[in-house]
Amino acid sequence: MSEFTLPHHHGESTHAASLHKELMNTVHFSAVSDVFKHLSDPTRVRIFWLLSHQEECVINIAAMLEMSSPAVSHHLRSLTESGLLVSRRVGKEVYYKAAEAEQIHLLHQIVEQVMEIICPEKAVDFQASQETIIRNVHDYLMEHLSERITIEELSRKFLMNTTTLKNAFKAVYGTTIAAHMKQHRMEQAAVMLRSSQTDIAGIAKAVGYESPSRFTATFKDTYGILPTEYRKQQQKQ
Repeated sequence: MSEFTLPHHHGESTHAASLHKELMNTVHFSAVSDVFKHLSDPTRVRIFWLLSHQEECVINIAAMLEMSSPAVSHHLRSLTESGLLVSRRVGKEVYYKAAEAEQIHLLHQIVEQVMEIICPEKAVDFQASQETIIRNVHDYLMEHLSERITIEELSRKFLMNTTTLKNAFKAVYGTTIAAHMKQHRMEQAAVMLRSSQTDIAGIAKAVGYESPSRFTATFKDTYGILPTEYRKQQQKQ
């Protein structure tokens, strides 16, 4: 068989033969078409995007999308049958998440970049390095020291799956998010004990502890002294 050539030759070098050969492999294109067909509905795209970030049950998915559970179940069934989602049952509850496959991760990235999803409070640069994103996560946590922000909330806000986020944070700061935040909370508490007359309960709440007793125990574990004793000691200096 002679090599494929284009009817019109415009003088430039082309890869017409190799491109033509791939174009004739319709099975490959049909497989890709089938994947996108399952995401042809905007609701399914939303569900797929959500479950690429975290595992959820039907009721929670329905609540987040402000839809009924039966309507969500219909889409979940289609996405699961297509291989885009996987599920597991715990008692009567069924949990769903995006499948762990390279093509699924790539599809997730395509969805995010094409739609240019923007967080309400902070635009996320999809081209930013992991380190840049992690430093943004750190800054956000420092700005909300009094709040207990979950890894799932950070994952949704900064569009990074929970495992990657935890591993990347440890790579940048050398410790886990929980240990890092504990250290910052205790340092801030020490500053407040030295420079203010705020009571222990108020300081505890300011650094993210609803329970003053738990705060007191954590502070003693960190500094080897109770907060009240630390304040008296500092006032004498």
